[in-house]
Amino acid sequence: MMNSNNTNALGIIFPNSYDDLVPELTSERLMASIPFAGRYRMIDFVLSSMVNCGIDNITVLVRENYFSLLDHLGSGREWDLSRKSGGLNIFPPFAQKNMGAYTGRVGLLASIKGFLRSQKEKYVVMSDTNIAFNFDFKALLDTHIASGADATIAYTKEELPESIMKSDDLNKGMYFTLDLEGDRINKIHINPQDTGEKNFSMNVYVFEREFLIELISEAFKNGGVYLERDVLVPQLGDLDVRGYEYKEYAARIGSLKEYFDENMRLLKDQNLEALFDKNPIYTKIRDDNPTRYVNGASAKNVMVADGCVIEGEVENCILFRGVKIGKGAKVKNCILMQDTVIEAGADTEYVITDKKVKISEGKKLTGTNTFPVFIAKKQVV
Repeated sequence: MMNSNNTNALGIIFPNSYDDLVPELTSERLMASIPFAGRYRMIDFVLSSMVNCGIDNITVLVRENYFSLLDHLGSGREWDLSRKSGGLNIFPPFAQKNMGAYTGRVGLLASIKGFLRSQKEKYVVMSDTNIAFNFDFKALLDTHIASGADATIAYTKEELPESIMKSDDLNKGMYFTLDLEGDRINKIHINPQDTGEKNFSMNVYVFEREFLIELISEAFKNGGVYLERDVLVPQLGDLDVRGYEYKEYAARIGSLKEYFDENMRLLKDQNLEALFDKNPIYTKIRDDNPTRYVNGASAKNVMVADGCVIEGEVENCILFRGVKIGKGAKVKNCILMQDTVIEAGADTEYVITDKKVKISEGKKLTGTNTFPVFIAKKQVV
């Protein structure tokens, strides 16, 4: 059941952050609308988490490639955000006279300054969409308020993934680690290359709304682009910025390999429960028939969404809605997105198919655990 206790905060979601780290999946969509865990999109996790904590005024600041996201979100009805005041607001670039297609958070936030000024909530909670989690934003907000901090940043304790450290152009995927004294942040490292466990920023922030407007206005006037690099880092000595350690399950997507691994981790019950059991995750409804297993079909250790028809053998796979596996086909260690068709006798292993892909009869396609093969949307192999 959705939380009906309104929280005194509005949510802001940045759906395009880190698009460039998974170019295979974001050529026609943004990070927020990447399919994940059989029937969800990445944005479903942060959006549902906000709604479950009573945040019912949520703004999505899109930059490009956002058609699939608009189609997925619609009016926000599935998240109980279709309402006259507050609800779901989607701001495309150039939605207002002074708006541009900004890259960093400073420009994006400055472009909706008038909107932010007109809101009534005291706090702003901001997040990207590259992490699938079931986040208790209420606990984060309560901690922020109790501490009296100017800003709070959520982080996880983990080793930095190689994929993000190897990124060719780090402006495409700027990432941050935090040095803490108690819970106070005294240093923010930008794109560090250190090994070992770090306080890895989740890019989840809490600010007082009026204070955020003040910070952003000043930074934008001075040519600032990035909230972390151009606003927080130079003022860390003057501001009280706190860290909030997130200790629950989190699936961070920073490369195609990580996308594959994080989906596959959900085939273990304890991981699936850790992500989904705390509060419900909502998504767009698609009316499908239940999945049908035809005589002679075999399915072992699979996550299967509605509307699938399985006639062949499937093992260690994630099947999205409407996938069809033909007679005698063998599918192992694969992620097959919506309406993929594997024809009779085909053999696939370590393959990721985008939506509406067809693997023709008798074809053999094999990747490896370290290098899964990716087939782009609507391709016929």
